[in-house]
Amino acid sequence: MGISFWQIAIVVVLVVLLFGRGKISGLMGDLAKGIKSFKKGMSSDDSSQTKIQSSEEEKSTEEKEDPNSKND
Repeated sequence: MGISFWQIAIVVVLVVLLFGRGKISGLMGDLAKGIKSFKKGMSSDDSSQTKIQSSEEEKSTEEKEDPNSKND
């Protein structure tokens, strides 16, 4: 007993009648903006994480090269 085409069609028609085409397209636009913002935030988070990791690697390399620099 799966969902048939007619059940989906009835639900879609009811949603369009209740909310109207304009409101649904506005919601889809807002959803798209939210997804783009989320992806942008994730990519900027990844780039900042990469910067942090590279700076930590540079610090550990400097400590290995000059272990007496802490005692100065």
